[in-house]
Amino acid sequence: MEAGVKLGGMFTGIVRAVGQVRERTARRIWVSREGLPAALGASVAVNGVCLTVAELADEAMAFDLSGETLSRTNLGELRVGDRVNLEPSLRVGEELGGHLVLGHVDTVGKITVLSRRGEDLLLEVSFDPRFAELLADKGAVAVDGISLTPFAVGEGTFRCAIVPHTYAHTNLRFRRVGDRVNLEFDILAKYVRRWRER
Repeated sequence: MEAGVKLGGMFTGIVRAVGQVRERTARRIWVSREGLPAALGASVAVNGVCLTVAELADEAMAFDLSGETLSRTNLGELRVGDRVNLEPSLRVGEELGGHLVLGHVDTVGKITVLSRRGEDLLLEVSFDPRFAELLADKGAVAVDGISLTPFAVGEGTFRCAIVPHTYAHTNLRFRRVGDRVNLEFDILAKYVRRWRER
């Protein structure tokens, strides 16, 4: 496969830009492009959800939202002005800076702690405990599409240390305790669970 070819629907969890919701209807959102290259039909992760570019304008791109997407993610809660994490799909030959993220959200969690610890920020997220076996201490998790390393993993909670760069270049700087965030657990953990269930 040639370098530069896009791997549709595959991401790294390294947010490339923070866009702003410009317009929304029940089934479509318009998001500012923030300088990201985009093409009709391209895959873009919006808050960690793999969406297809349905329409382009000079400074914005539109995405259609299926009923499944609205029921399983936080995208249905977006309002005009909200900030969203954006990542175009991975290209062959690009560095995998985070971890493999498919853009298939497993569940929506809730921020329970967001507090400063020296120069870093402590993030704690609660989630449905039935997904706990998909999360490992010092493993990987995507939170609104951000590749993070969980620790203090419990039955329905985990914590992450947020370094200043991540805070400054993602929508975490606009988040508050109580906000709902999309969670995608490591694909390897899902395959291991599937194998065990057979």
